[in-house]
Amino acid sequence: MKYWLLKSEPNTWSWDDQIKEKITIWDGVRNYQARRNLMSMRVNDLCFFYHSVNEKRIVGIVSVIKEHYTDPTDKMKKFVAVDVKTKKSLNNPITLKQIKKEKKLSHLALVKQGRLSVMPIDKISWNLICELGGI
Repeated sequence: MKYWLLKSEPNTWSWDDQIKEKITIWDGVRNYQARRNLMSMRVNDLCFFYHSVNEKRIVGIVSVIKEHYTDPTDKMKKFVAVDVKTKKSLNNPITLKQIKKEKKLSHLALVKQGRLSVMPIDKISWNLICELGGI
């Protein structure tokens, strides 16, 4: 199993939307590095759900339930999507500011490549973020 972080603008697709729908397509990614990350995802991989823009915080966890396929919103058919299912909310959402303060998380792409929308998370960092998030 691998671990990931998926970013979404809350005014486009929020954690509340995800909870309500339970299962959804993760589409609209238009970055080649993020595309490679989506293509590396496997069924049962876990992903943090991150509210970007104004909130900048991890709010929940989803699991991959369908591996990559052509993104139906991409007219050029170059990019991919995956399907994800809601798992759980963090008891204590973790802000980017908190992550940046934690030296053990300073290596994360979230800190180093702030604009990347789909990124891997190593198991040790995953566990630490879960602990900070109260789960």
